[in-house]
Amino acid sequence: MSSTFRIASGLLGRATRNATPIESTPSNRILPLLRATSPSCRAYSQLSRPRCSQSLQSVPFARNTFSTTAFRSRAKTMGQLRQRNSTGPFSWKAALLFVLTGAGMLIYFRVEKERLERKRIAELSKGVGKPKVGGPFVLKDLDGKEFTAEDLKGKYSFVYFGFTHCPDICPDELDKMAEIIDKVKEATKGDDVFLPVFITCDPARDSPEVLREYLKEFHPGIVGLTGTYEQVKNVCRQYRVYFSTPRDVKPGEDYLVDHSIYFYLMDPDNDFVECIGRQDTPESASKVILEHIADWKREGKPLKTE
Repeated sequence: MSSTFRIASGLLGRATRNATPIESTPSNRILPLLRATSPSCRAYSQLSRPRCSQSLQSVPFARNTFSTTAFRSRAKTMGQLRQRNSTGPFSWKAALLFVLTGAGMLIYFRVEKERLERKRIAELSKGVGKPKVGGPFVLKDLDGKEFTAEDLKGKYSFVYFGFTHCPDICPDELDKMAEIIDKVKEATKGDDVFLPVFITCDPARDSPEVLREYLKEFHPGIVGLTGTYEQVKNVCRQYRVYFSTPRDVKPGEDYLVDHSIYFYLMDPDNDFVECIGRQDTPESASKVILEHIADWKREGKPLKTE
């Protein structure tokens, strides 16, 4: 028994001297090395495997990993990786930019669509060769000077037909016109690009002096026009306005006048743009007028400001 022990000890000592040090040997090679060294050690390791495994697991170098690769930077924390994986390539900044861009494009296309629709209606309102609404005429202003359709060009004109003896409708519409004038002037920062015009349908009673006193009660910016019966009839025909004023009226004779109740918006080329009726408020009418003025400016067309 003693001789066997001496032989095993000598073999183990020789293997230990010739073997690679444990500190430089990977843990997964230690047990095979010991088993290959001696049958007694192999038998011992098989009998006491649980204790041997436990002792090897408790050795500090057994938990270390051995690698010949270069040093790598520390990886991100699990929270950062989880947050990146949950959001993907998008962030709240990208989402906000996407929403703002979409909203801007939606507003732009809506405004552009409305502008094109207004332009289409205005183009349809123009006649081929001869305009459907509006045309050449000759009248007189409040100073007795000649006033023609050419004097309307260069600005947006707002033409209304009425008469000074109108009991209720004309005063209401002229009050509306006065509010529209102020709103448009305020919105255009005082630029004189809007010309309000009142044309009488009762030339026998509405002389320049009568019109002057009548219109100054509503707004000083309203241009009053009158003329002979034939001149007034011609301009009413040009604007497709109905009126029932009798031709030959004796002085002091009482009669009724019936006429169409519309405001006619004309562009700087004196082409008809749109009608403003009694259903429109000063706010809605001003909005329509300002939209057309903005469209005209956006297209770079000339517009008088004085």
